[in-house]
Amino acid sequence: MSRIPDAFIDDLLARTDIVDVINARVPLKRQGREYAACCPFHDERSPSFTVSPNKQFYHCFGCGAHGSAIGFLINYDRLEFLDAVEELARAAGMEVPRETRQRNRDGDIDPMFNMLAAAERFYRQQLAGNDAARAYLDGRGMDEAIREQFGIGYAPDGFGVLKDTLGTDERRIRLLEKTGMLSRNDRGHVYDKFRDRVMFPIADRRGRTIGFGGRVLGKSDGPKYLNSPETPLFHKGRELYGLWQARQANRELTRLIVVEGYMDVIALFQHGITQAVATLGTATTPDHAELLFRSAPDVYFCFDGDAAGRRAAVKAMESVLPRMRDGRQAFFLFVPEGEDPDSLVRAEGQAGFDARLAAATPLSEFFFDTVGEDINLGSLDGKARLAERARPQLDKIPDGAFADLMRQRLTELTGVGARTATPDTHVPARRARSARPVNAPRRSLVRTAILLLMQRPALALDLPETYRFTALRQPGIPLLTELIAIVHSRPDITTAALLEHFADREEGDALQKLAMIDLPGEEATWRVEFIDVIARLDRQTLDQRVDELQAQVAEGGFAALSAEEKAELRQLQSARR
Repeated sequence: MSRIPDAFIDDLLARTDIVDVINARVPLKRQGREYAACCPFHDERSPSFTVSPNKQFYHCFGCGAHGSAIGFLINYDRLEFLDAVEELARAAGMEVPRETRQRNRDGDIDPMFNMLAAAERFYRQQLAGNDAARAYLDGRGMDEAIREQFGIGYAPDGFGVLKDTLGTDERRIRLLEKTGMLSRNDRGHVYDKFRDRVMFPIADRRGRTIGFGGRVLGKSDGPKYLNSPETPLFHKGRELYGLWQARQANRELTRLIVVEGYMDVIALFQHGITQAVATLGTATTPDHAELLFRSAPDVYFCFDGDAAGRRAAVKAMESVLPRMRDGRQAFFLFVPEGEDPDSLVRAEGQAGFDARLAAATPLSEFFFDTVGEDINLGSLDGKARLAERARPQLDKIPDGAFADLMRQRLTELTGVGARTATPDTHVPARRARSARPVNAPRRSLVRTAILLLMQRPALALDLPETYRFTALRQPGIPLLTELIAIVHSRPDITTAALLEHFADREEGDALQKLAMIDLPGEEATWRVEFIDVIARLDRQTLDQRVDELQAQVAEGGFAALSAEEKAELRQLQSARR
């Protein structure tokens, strides 16, 4: 999540009042021990958005949005994590650790941003005076408003126009080269990288220009489209063209449409579809997939219907499957041969393109069509092959309803899997495989312990240094063990900081729900209950080990036990009595 020390995050959240942070942006009203408002992340008439001053987090019962003060700034102000931390640190009069800032930003970062902003201004000025470039944009249906919205410009023909304008000294030439705006030949001469091209600035998630894409205007020996190279600011596998504009155009992003090119994005915006983004000359990466789903719950991948488009769709599918937590959806739309989103939306308009999106293929259907290609499901061999192909991919899907339904669909198609299902679907695979069959302990004890910790994390500090229950084979035990370890390593951690720690993990939503429970009683009674629950879990762990050793005796007599196991059994039986 960050390289900022955990202790600093804990201290920052302890000094920050989330009520003040949110109330400055969304007016809150007191309701009992909490505050309420209409949710800023979705449209509603009656307030379902609550803020807890005691636990220092927010939660919307309507759309499920939740988080700490840091998470609120990320989602409401659309900041990156480090920027949100710095914003809260300034308000609290704290200094983000210098080492952290240096690791995240070298000394040239701000000057590089400034240089790219100057290049964008230069290209836009050049567009205003170039009739050929303006005629090209007119022919593609781009009006002045859309040009302004996307900052479109023109790189003039010539090897040194940008360099001579902005590279007025050696340091500035070095910055232009470091940002990818200049190229260097074998003889060491530097020259403009982009020449006689319509220029598309690429913005980061704060709207700052981090690179460019250039579309050739006249004849050229180079590629039709040329992107900035990888730089300290620009990593094409982690950026999406148009995402900044989509966030600015939509109060709430409920969907994103992934297309292949700059012109596709702009054409969709021009026709009122303001949720389009594009990868930057690369296949959909796992980083792209995570960014897409962090921005919107529904993602539509729009590709050409040819073989290359199908391959791109498969790459996208492989990237999104491990990120298909409940509540997320992915769809695939293949455009007819000879068409692209640009030409389709021009011919059919917004309504026509939306109709195509509504008929897009869901991820589940596309997955089984893809893995089942060239397989005859009418034979046992074919069903076995489908199961063999599908299982490794399905194992990557996070636990939840979608994963369960996908495995159920595989069983419906092949008959494979019905006999292998186990009730412990949330136990990590490596523990489930090593586990021996024992009587399953009651799950409510673990849930109660985690619930109590989410009310008051400091309860974990009352535990002795050693406890048995970590060996208990039961869903939730690894999470409980991790929570206790976190509290011991960060004794002052708050509920909000714990939630922030798990914000990007699949356990985060479940912990948020437990933290939202208004538990009766006070800390003293919680402490007694927590210690009792841990003691009962320790006892169940003892019983589990005794049962294991006695099972070995039942199978092969006492000779089946080693000397150490015999001594352990006597000790455990004595302890149990």
